Amino acid sequence: MLALSTQTATIIRPTPAIPTAPLADLGLLACRTIFLQLVPERLVQHALDRGEGVLTDTGALMCDTGRFTGRSPKDKFIVCDALTTNRVNWGPVNQPFDAADFDRLHQKMLAFLEGKSVFVRYGRAGAHPAYRLDVAVVTTCAWHNLFAHNLFIRPAEAELPGFSPDWTVLCVPEFEADPVSDHTRQGNFTIVDFTRKIILIGGTGYAGEIKKGIFTVLNFLLPVQHGVLPMHCSANAGPTEAGGKPETALFFGLSGTGKTTLSADAGRQLVGDDEHGWVGGTTDLARQIFNFEGGCYAKVINLTAEREPEIFGTIRPGALLENTRFIPGTNTVDFADQSVTENTRVGYPLDFITGAIQPSLAATPKHVFFLTADAFGVLPPISRLTTEQAITQFLLGYTAKLAGTEMGITEPVATFSACFGAAFLPLAPREYADLLGERIRESGATVWLVNTGWTGGAYGVGSRIKLPYTRALVRAAMGGKLDNVPYQTHPVFGLAMPTNCPGIPTDVLDPVKTWPTEQGYTEQAKKLLALFQEQIKKF
Repeated sequence: MLALSTQTATIIRPTPAIPTAPLADLGLLACRTIFLQLVPERLVQHALDRGEGVLTDTGALMCDTGRFTGRSPKDKFIVCDALTTNRVNWGPVNQPFDAADFDRLHQKMLAFLEGKSVFVRYGRAGAHPAYRLDVAVVTTCAWHNLFAHNLFIRPAEAELPGFSPDWTVLCVPEFEADPVSDHTRQGNFTIVDFTRKIILIGGTGYAGEIKKGIFTVLNFLLPVQHGVLPMHCSANAGPTEAGGKPETALFFGLSGTGKTTLSADAGRQLVGDDEHGWVGGTTDLARQIFNFEGGCYAKVINLTAEREPEIFGTIRPGALLENTRFIPGTNTVDFADQSVTENTRVGYPLDFITGAIQPSLAATPKHVFFLTADAFGVLPPISRLTTEQAITQFLLGYTAKLAGTEMGITEPVATFSACFGAAFLPLAPREYADLLGERIRESGATVWLVNTGWTGGAYGVGSRIKLPYTRALVRAAMGGKLDNVPYQTHPVFGLAMPTNCPGIPTDVLDPVKTWPTEQGYTEQAKKLLALFQEQIKKF
């Protein structure tokens, strides 16, 4: 390790090829020590020495995020200025923040760091060279820097000498804002400034704020500057049949719908599990889909080697677990333990998944899957959508909360998140939906709605659709086995449902046949349709 003293800061870096010039622009030279671009092993050791985490019996680092075990959307803001005032879709998701207040808060954070140690990570967002951002992530926790190493694209050593960050993320969980003087809602905050190209994160240890902050940035820049569609989806590619031509598939879905599980398929190559861009046009078709990230951030609640072997195999040295707990008396993770939160996660580099595509570029997709865990138990396990239906379902972004998960909830509650990622969309949802429509028409991709939720009744009465059935249906769709089978139109939703699929009982394909009575099914289906109709009026 090399140590370089600059003004008051001592800079520790593995090789002299890593540039220190950006550190002055970041305002960090008053820090005591800057640990720059440390390798994972060194970051893990720092985390252990500083009491930030413990090792599991598989060698993964396990850390707690503290008070916040998930994102805090009510405490996320965007600076309102000449660049954003007429472009951002202001409202509960995109709350305006004053530029002068941002400057004062930024300076307070830098002053807070004087004489302290920080970790700096250079990384990239966007695997496509024409659309990527170079990012500097500054953290006070070693484990947050490991998170950034795992989740952002890692520049090759030969690319580092000329590295100059386009954006900066400053993450200081120990620093809390004063809501009165700083004009935040409370002590924690995430604030995006598109003019200064800085994201400030304070008062929260939840690492997901780092990656979702940059996702928000890309969701603004890519459509506005390049006409690229940013997507909250997973993607994989591979031959649909033995010896077949590799084809790309996209998987959209909210948390708990199976987005990560279905894309991590041993028979196909993973492009990415969460954030992608779709380039338009009829040229460069081999690189139209690109991953924003260099890793994955998967939920691990109830994770087993049998159900999800690919993800289970990533729990090894270099991986980062959040908010999990051990089997008493051991360092073996109890993945069923949700005593801290149900939102337990693991972050790992993309190459921890065997056969993952790197660089993460793939051909224009042939299949697009919208995943929903329908707790009403009325949507078909798979249905084929027209382009217009696809745009509608994209705008709805539907899944359902389960009865019993919150006080007072005694029946399923519909949850809508426009474009399957409303919390990260600075622009109006219709802008993303129109781009999706263009991409579907250009590519000729087939769009499918897949219910990974309940059948035979609502949650508490019916049963969860078996994962092997869902996998078989998705593989059949990608393999062309649903292209020429008969379809019937759903009497309530107007969806095209296949009447048979190899390996799937016929009655499973038509949800009404799984219910005790047709009348009970129809009444429940009409309830959900009414919710759909009310929601779509907003767009």
